[in-house]
Amino acid sequence: MFKAFLFDLDGTLVPMDMKTFIDGYFRAVSEKFAHIIEPEKLVSAINAGTMAMLKNTDPRKTNKDVFWEHFFSHIDHSREVFVSMFDEFYQKDFANLKTYTHPNPLARPLMEFLFEKGNQVVIATNPVFPETAVRERLKWVDIGDFPYHLVTTYENMHYCKPRIEYYREVLDFLGVDPQDCLMVGNDVEEDLVARDLGMKTFLVEDWLLNRSNLPIVTDYRGSFEDLVSFLKDATSSKKFCHPVR
Repeated sequence: MFKAFLFDLDGTLVPMDMKTFIDGYFRAVSEKFAHIIEPEKLVSAINAGTMAMLKNTDPRKTNKDVFWEHFFSHIDHSREVFVSMFDEFYQKDFANLKTYTHPNPLARPLMEFLFEKGNQVVIATNPVFPETAVRERLKWVDIGDFPYHLVTTYENMHYCKPRIEYYREVLDFLGVDPQDCLMVGNDVEEDLVARDLGMKTFLVEDWLLNRSNLPIVTDYRGSFEDLVSFLKDATSSKKFCHPVR
């Protein structure tokens, strides 16, 4: 039925409340840098870099390039020191943020099933974090050791969700047609936009996000448990095709 499966990470494979997680992230990173910069200035610079990545349309710049360019336009500190400390934060301190997430015992058996079937599997998380942070979050649900065909990070991507260019970049990398792909995610705005390219979508509702209260238009929807059943028996997919409410 499908050749490639794209999985969002936060709130999909890794159960979490995004606000709680992001608040915990900013507390942790502010503590890390408290001796050299006020928390308000640091958070403002991080937000500036993040917003720039979300808005970027320049295919010549990776998200990493865009982030640091705008980050340092908001603070007057040594680039070398900050980049080094951020690397250390993601390598050592970021793991502590697991406390703001929940287990997902279904994630590993699902990945084992998909890889055994020879499918292409992509971790299609919004690429605003470095690879170190993405790989760490995969470990939190015991799926960090699979040979994914692509893990989208701020180092290897040039666009972010919900830009359609993000999904085109993934498709170009995989070399597959959109109709052969299933995008799995919990964010109505960021993940369901993949339908505009012709991908099928499965909305995971356990930690559903719909910040703008958009109409929900998706091919399939249900809990993560429903997703597992659907992927293991595609012929039963119709029972998960609910009309837009």
